[in-house]
Amino acid sequence: MRHLLSLIALTAAALAGPALAQEGDRPPPGVTVVTVRASDVNLTTTLPGRVVASAEAEVRPQVAGIITERLFDEGGRVEAGDVLYKIDPASYEAAVAQARAAVAQAQSQVKATRREADRLETLSERNVVSEQALDNAVAARDSALASLQAAEAQLQSAEIELDRTEIRARLSGEIGRSMVSPGALVTASQGTALATVRNIDPVYVDVTQSAAELLAFRRGNLAMQTGEGSQEVRLTLADGTVFEQTGMLTAAEPVVDPLTGVVVLRIEFANPEKLLLPGMYVQAEMPSGVAEGAILVPQEGVSRNRRGQPTALVVGEDGVVEQRVLSVLQDRGQDWVVDDGLEDGDRVVVGGLQKATPGATVSATEQSADKADALESADEGGAEGQAAE
Repeated sequence: MRHLLSLIALTAAALAGPALAQEGDRPPPGVTVVTVRASDVNLTTTLPGRVVASAEAEVRPQVAGIITERLFDEGGRVEAGDVLYKIDPASYEAAVAQARAAVAQAQSQVKATRREADRLETLSERNVVSEQALDNAVAARDSALASLQAAEAQLQSAEIELDRTEIRARLSGEIGRSMVSPGALVTASQGTALATVRNIDPVYVDVTQSAAELLAFRRGNLAMQTGEGSQEVRLTLADGTVFEQTGMLTAAEPVVDPLTGVVVLRIEFANPEKLLLPGMYVQAEMPSGVAEGAILVPQEGVSRNRRGQPTALVVGEDGVVEQRVLSVLQDRGQDWVVDDGLEDGDRVVVGGLQKATPGATVSATEQSADKADALESADEGGAEGQAAE
């Protein structure tokens, strides 16, 4: 029996020996790394906002009457001075004719009193008439001149009223739908606008920013004004696409809302294709400063530990994996902006993370640009496939 047990033990040792030797000769697992570099990174802040027309004018009548014509296409473009509506001018034409008759009558009266005053002045030089008669004639002449001026002013007012029967655009831009139709009665300075004209090239985007972020933005903007960063503002539309035009900050409310603690900022964007419409919800990506010596790390190389802290695995010169706790400022496309935890030249593991554990020895392979593009395309294709499903 003892001989049999000894034989079994020797056989097991003989079988286990090659296996252990094979394990010891196994090469370290391979991982894919990216060598990160330190650089100055422009930081941005994403703020919600609404599109606002750069100029807006409501069309309202200045005289009362019946609308006889509408002379524009709803939703089209109008130029300043274009006639938009016509009001029945009959009563205003009559008022102009009456005012012209009053002017003619006043002019006739002026001529008569002027001749009389001239005649009495000649007789007064000969001491034929009294000074009282001359004074009365001069006063009558001056009164007739004043009456003529009043009649001319009344004529001018009547002509203005007649001209206002043609309601014109006071602003060049896009006109909305008409709120009245021919045959409708309108009154001067009525509460309801007939239509609204808006200039939407350029447009404004009003965004709200907290007071603390505004302070950081202004401090960062001082650095950017010296040429160290970009002041351009990018815009993301409601469908997630990026607007092709860049904007510039033009104004800011000089007061903080005491209820919300925010400030309204206004950004101007060129809108040649009329893609941005007033009231549209957008997101503005505004520069907020420059992070000096920051490092861009691919997002696939960053995970979180049990405490929720962002971490990355770094392969040292000896091939040993080390875990680093990072300080992440914000995201930038497919990367994280890291300002602490990594150094220039560190090799961050982005592939084969399941094989890399802190303290393990690995074989690191640098990720090529072609491979990174292929991985990104594969990720996009997978996301599209899931969406199709």
